[in-house]
Amino acid sequence: MNVAKWVLLSVLALPLVELTVFVAVAAAIGLGWALLLIIGTSFAGLMVLRRAGGNHIARARVAMTQGSFSALQADGAGGLVLLAGFLLLVPGFITDLVALLLFIAPLRRALTAAFGVRKPATAPDGVVDLEPEQWHRVPDQALADRRNDDRKP
Repeated sequence: MNVAKWVLLSVLALPLVELTVFVAVAAAIGLGWALLLIIGTSFAGLMVLRRAGGNHIARARVAMTQGSFSALQADGAGGLVLLAGFLLLVPGFITDLVALLLFIAPLRRALTAAFGVRKPATAPDGVVDLEPEQWHRVPDQALADRRNDDRKP
């Protein structure tokens, strides 16, 4: 069997497995608590998507306006956080467990390394790391004073 068939089989079997796990959890803690837990994790997923999704979309817009997809493609951790938000939104305890595992930073780094996603050239704060031979110090006198350029008289 090839990989596509295994993926299709697992996607089709997921609802049955999720239902089985839900029944087991409801039997252990009660139906009301199990439903409340499912609703709570779905709400948490909505909040994650709302917060992380907005940031991810903003980064995508900036990358597209600059004309380079390298910054967008290198944001594997942000994509995994979005995936975790979607998995939390989907009702079920197995998807919630996978989503919670995706929130663990070392696991996210290992997954991005396993899929070959490289780190961006710039840090999120806009700092660019250069090798010592790639930069030089500019004297302060050579820099123009631009504080008054933005003001209109």
